[in-house]
Amino acid sequence: MSDEIKIRVGGALKDDLAAFTRAWKRIEAGDQQQERILSFESWEGLASVLTGERYRLLRHLHAHPAKSVNALAQSLRRQYRRVHEDVSVLERAGLIDRSGGEVRTTADKLSAVVVL
Repeated sequence: MSDEIKIRVGGALKDDLAAFTRAWKRIEAGDQQQERILSFESWEGLASVLTGERYRLLRHLHAHPAKSVNALAQSLRRQYRRVHEDVSVLERAGLIDRSGGEVRTTADKLSAVVVL
């Protein structure tokens, strides 16, 4: 499990290129530490993925990994269909992993940078 996922909102193509160049130089220097970054073009893009309910789901799941989406829905006292949809979105974003027979978060910490 990665300890941290960095969330970046906004910025320009030159910012992305600079980040790529820094990562490339770190790798060339022998630093094999992987940095995980989740980028969004806008605040609305982030808000469409990380809603308040999904944030609560992530916090719960971090403390209590679940055997299944159904078990997660029951522990949250939410409808299975809604929880399944939330888990699918968060899994596509790389924030949840469903392999290995359980549902769990992929990081211990999220940090965000919002570029104005």
